[in-house]
Amino acid sequence: MEESYEISDPRVLKVVAHPLRVRLLGLLRSDGPATASELGRAVGESSGSTSYHLRELARYGFIEEDPEQPDGRKRRWRSRHRYTSWDNRRMHATPEGREAVGIMQARQVEVLVQAMRSFDEADWPAEWLTAAGMSDDMVMLPAEGVCELNDRMGALVHEVAARYAGHPDAALVQVWRAAWPRERVIEAAGREEEEER
Repeated sequence: MEESYEISDPRVLKVVAHPLRVRLLGLLRSDGPATASELGRAVGESSGSTSYHLRELARYGFIEEDPEQPDGRKRRWRSRHRYTSWDNRRMHATPEGREAVGIMQARQVEVLVQAMRSFDEADWPAEWLTAAGMSDDMVMLPAEGVCELNDRMGALVHEVAARYAGHPDAALVQVWRAAWPRERVIEAAGREEEEER
């Protein structure tokens, strides 16, 4: 499996941004190869619907038929890449690109919310209840500092995952990183008040 699928065409990003396709691709990446029927059961869709969307994902290079088919009668699919990436600056050069990024980021948030809601605390031992969760920080950084932070966090995720590879208590864990600048709301309100005087 390749590391990343770098998308430069907004139309291709829109293809994967479809709600069901995001879910199917995510399952193939996290759980491994599967048939349309298996995926349909997992997402509550018919195998006909999942077959159509799997073919679309394959058409645009996101997935492929699994070469290690255990049963020649059932078509199994697998992801071709660990993750999908794009250059925000390049995508934002056109209205279509800005729209595609907006749609995809909305899908990413939907997946995050679904992961948070599906974490049933009653089903996990105490050490997982301590480890799981979300937090946020507010820091002052220039754009290059955010790039450095993202790169170092990604490297740390891979380093720790490699250290715990094969651990008997390991579980599949979704790790989210996000960083966006935001205007200081109070300062902005103060400027608007001064401009009105």
